[in-house]
Amino acid sequence: MNISFIGGGNMASALIGGLLEKGFTASQLRVVEVLPDARERLAHRFGVLATADPAEGLRDAEAMVLAVKPQQLAEVARRLAPLVGGRLVVSIAAGIRAGDISRWLGGHRRLVRAMPNTPALIQAGITGLYALPGVDAEDRRRAESVLAAVGVCLWLDREELMDGVTAVSASGPAYVFYFIEALHQAALELGFDREQARKLSLETFLGAGKLASGSEEDPATLRARVTSKGGTTERAIATMEAASVKDHIVRAVKAASERARELGDEFGRQ
Repeated sequence: MNISFIGGGNMASALIGGLLEKGFTASQLRVVEVLPDARERLAHRFGVLATADPAEGLRDAEAMVLAVKPQQLAEVARRLAPLVGGRLVVSIAAGIRAGDISRWLGGHRRLVRAMPNTPALIQAGITGLYALPGVDAEDRRRAESVLAAVGVCLWLDREELMDGVTAVSASGPAYVFYFIEALHQAALELGFDREQARKLSLETFLGAGKLASGSEEDPATLRARVTSKGGTTERAIATMEAASVKDHIVRAVKAASERARELGDEFGRQ
């Protein structure tokens, strides 16, 4: 499959790098990018054709990945409408609904919307995927093969769940970093130096994540196993529960989902 990327930013670069590691050749990948410095960087780093000309960039492409900023997508999609042909289109633009992209592309319906997250930059991401009705199983497989190059994929049967994907997994790394910040600060206040605090907080989070990922037990059960009655962990968890930390996190994620819905409304009015 030949794939053309519209936009050559960080996520496009992550996908290109992942696809090359999965066995794609540089000749199968092209990038349409308006910035000369970015074109030079992409060509030098990956050996792919990087051009400012959409017609040249889309030549022989079977799939097109829309990887421009959400604020730019309406204008870019309208410009691409005469060139899209019968290609599979995959959008990784945050917050933009599939129906709006289809409208900007002149009614094109062979379209999949994807929401990756930043760990895709190290091929450890998770991507939510939604296909417009009528997208066949083979196109779903093709779209998944692109995003699976940078991590795990999760198909959704209702597009409104994409707002939840945005809130949970796309914004989620920020929540994780926030908690690591708190552990790091606590370690500093307990007397550790910065390097020690960094190592304690990061390695604890990495280890716990690996343990949870490799276990069939739910997080509550894993937490209970660490929480001995009358012990130090029980005291910490009781303090968090008294401050309704879990409830605040749930409310925060729901607020992020609501904002994602609002942004979809705003972008859709373009």
